[in-house]
Amino acid sequence: MKLASQSQLSSWLPSIHPQIWIFAIGRFLSEVGTGCTLFYAPIFFVNQVGLSATSVGVALGSASISGIVGRIVGGSLADSEHWGRRRTLLLATAISAIGSLVLAATNNFTILVIGSLISGLGIGFYWPAAEAVVADASQIDNRRETFAIARLADNLGLAIGIVLAGFLIAVIGSYRWLFVIDAISFLVFFGVVYVGISETEQQQIGEPEKTEYIASWIAVLSDRRFLVYITVNIFFTIYISQIHSTLPLFFKNFVIKSTPEGFAQTTISVLFAWHLVFAIICQLPVTSILKRCSHTLALTVSAILWAIGFGLIWVSGTAPSHHLVWVILALGVFAVAIVSYTPSAASLVTELAPENQRGVYFSINALCWAVGSFIGHPLGGWALDQPQIITNSYWLCFILSVAIAVAILQYLNRILAE
Repeated sequence: MKLASQSQLSSWLPSIHPQIWIFAIGRFLSEVGTGCTLFYAPIFFVNQVGLSATSVGVALGSASISGIVGRIVGGSLADSEHWGRRRTLLLATAISAIGSLVLAATNNFTILVIGSLISGLGIGFYWPAAEAVVADASQIDNRRETFAIARLADNLGLAIGIVLAGFLIAVIGSYRWLFVIDAISFLVFFGVVYVGISETEQQQIGEPEKTEYIASWIAVLSDRRFLVYITVNIFFTIYISQIHSTLPLFFKNFVIKSTPEGFAQTTISVLFAWHLVFAIICQLPVTSILKRCSHTLALTVSAILWAIGFGLIWVSGTAPSHHLVWVILALGVFAVAIVSYTPSAASLVTELAPENQRGVYFSINALCWAVGSFIGHPLGGWALDQPQIITNSYWLCFILSVAIAVAILQYLNRILAE
């Protein structure tokens, strides 16, 4: 029985490079801090600082502007022989810590924008290098599982952070300390990277320097298959942005109109903790099941699940009763949609990218998240400032958009087979 159990465990956790485990620990610790602020930031800035939902959406969306710069520069730095993945990660975590401290001091729209811009720059530097580190340390036969381990660490940290935030708000009643904790978590991540992560890129000897960066970007922008993937990936990132910024306020201010305050803070904390815990539970099993499918089929499954989830959110805002049940079901479906999406998307990028251009490919892949946030945050804020009927119809529009995403995925599947 013991031997069978060990065999089953090894099938779920294939041989993973030791550095991935160290990196996953750092990501976990950092995401605990991020979880403290991710779902509570919109509530804090609207209900306590006193900004409108639209202005908060615009301010949070402004992080995408600096994020675009960070992703472009960060991708090139990650591929650079003289800079590399490790130094780019160190720069990213330091900038992110500063951004969190500025957000902790926010008391008006201007400071919120400044803090968002700094945080966006840090995130921009982080993602191309982080994804390239995981890609470098993975093999074709365990690539999806390797990315799944990284996402598992992220989700576990976020879940703990959300619960911790709910407890801290109940005890100290201050949202500002949550951003201080986030800053500390970035500094801890800086230490983990500095001590435990070595450079992963296999440098090519004798390659050109300055012109290589331009050539790399031209090559990426000429990759038709990758550009089609990028188009559909923006749909997914817009969907994910709704969970981070729009849904917390929707649950707080709109779901239950018979009460003045909607769901309580502790209820919202438990709901998003449930969302992440379910994602943690499903991550490896879903990855294992979808490993038998093509990347495009796995992404199609994710898109369909997003449509179902948005439908359930619409029901939660329009149903006469059982609001909590519908929200729980919706967040559960969203969890499976995300764990279906992330490993397959990252693996597809890894397979499309030449080894010495992974930083640039993941840079453009990460730009999708900046574009998704830039569109999704203000759009969601606008929808929440409208009459209830428009706010509810907002979720139905997302269901219709999934049909477009699925059509693009079918086209991508055809050109990948050419």
